[in-house]
Amino acid sequence: MLTKEQVKTHCRIDANSTEEDAWIETSIKGAVLYVQNWTRRRLYENAADPLYPLDPDALLYGEDIEMAMLMLIGHWYENRETVSVGSTTSALAFSTEALLQPYRIYGV
Repeated sequence: MLTKEQVKTHCRIDANSTEEDAWIETSIKGAVLYVQNWTRRRLYENAADPLYPLDPDALLYGEDIEMAMLMLIGHWYENRETVSVGSTTSALAFSTEALLQPYRIYGV
């Protein structure tokens, strides 16, 4: 799964700073839950997880999932409030959905 270091690099946060570490860890957990909720599948870090072969709807972590999670966290980092005043719309939702759409289970 994502590491704090990957998120710091993506968000351009000083690697030596620990000020945002708790927020980053919470955001990584939030991104995992977002992926799982949006795809309606459980996300597994690797196929060695003992539950992975037993889960018919298992979702294996990969580069596209990682990019979607980094994009979400980057967006959350830049927009920490629920309402953004004076901003224009963005294509974040489309971008993350484009990355996650192939894995989504529909009709549930």
